[in-house]
Amino acid sequence: MARIIRAFSKGEYPMRVNPIRVGLVVGVVIGLYHAAWSALVALGLAQKLIDCILKLHFLNVAVTVEPFDMMRAAILVGVTFVVGFVIGLVFAIVWNLLHSRS
Repeated sequence: MARIIRAFSKGEYPMRVNPIRVGLVVGVVIGLYHAAWSALVALGLAQKLIDCILKLHFLNVAVTVEPFDMMRAAILVGVTFVVGFVIGLVFAIVWNLLHSRS
C-alpha cells in the first residue's frame, strides 16, 4: 500500500489493469449487495429498512416488499453480477486505453 501511495505522490500511476479481474471484482461486490438485500427480504426485515430509508430522504411513497421467492432472488443476484461484470470490464478497458495515451 505504501508503494502505491508513493507512486501516486510522484505522479506515477498504476499502468494497466486486468479487465477480467476488475469485472469479476465489481460483479461480485454488486452481486453480494443484492444477495444481502434478498436475505433481508427472506428474513422479513426489508420492509422496515426501505420504510426507514424513504423516511430519511423525506419521501412518502407507498412501497411494498413482496414475499421472498428463491428463484427471483437467484435471478436478481445473477443479473446484477453480470451487469457489474460488464461495468467493471468496460471501466478497465477505458482505463487501459486512456492510460496508454498519457
